[in-house]
Amino acid sequence: MIDVTDGLRWIGEHAHEEKRLATGMLGGISLTVARGVEAEDFLVRLGAESEQLQCHDLYKERYELAAPPGLNVSHAMYGTCGDWLYILEDDFMGFATWWAGYRTVAAMAPLVGEEIICLTQNRHDAPPLILHAPGDGQTWEAEFKGETERSSVLDAALHAAGAVFPSFYAGTASSTEEESRYFEEHLHELQPAVFAAVGNYCGITIDRASVEAGDLPLAVFPSLF
Repeated sequence: MIDVTDGLRWIGEHAHEEKRLATGMLGGISLTVARGVEAEDFLVRLGAESEQLQCHDLYKERYELAAPPGLNVSHAMYGTCGDWLYILEDDFMGFATWWAGYRTVAAMAPLVGEEIICLTQNRHDAPPLILHAPGDGQTWEAEFKGETERSSVLDAALHAAGAVFPSFYAGTASSTEEESRYFEEHLHELQPAVFAAVGNYCGITIDRASVEAGDLPLAVFPSLF
């Protein structure tokens, strides 16, 4: 039986799985969460059409819908938990739409008063990244295994979850080798820890069963690559 109170850790536990589900998602999920925004407004800023959102299609129905002619699209699912909107994507490129566009698409730029956290897998443009727009209009980022060094409360959550790996770099070959060895030994712990930290920071849970079944609402974004 699936534990529906497992926060977000389960997303990271399946991060390296390549198999995609016909109905929903499980492996290689990128996550964007936002608060201080209206859900439909934020999804439209990412490229979704209001008309499509108002149809209330489910993610599992995505292949039954006509795709816009001549347009490559990314299918996402979304929901809300408390004050947060969450968006899940498992595009084969492994990136989150917000990460791909926030610097170049004016509508996606973080506004003062809205907080955004993005965990993008970046399978074809490694490494995976943590991005945090804390509400001041700025965005800070770090690789998985690091901290933003700007968002103290989020960084504390990353440390508490074991998502910040120690750095042994001291300009010598031995320290570099030691750091590489530590990373390889603990790599399997990293993704679950990062997702758990963000879940703890936000206080949100996403029901794994609903995600696997594709029972969450569908959002269709134009591909930015």
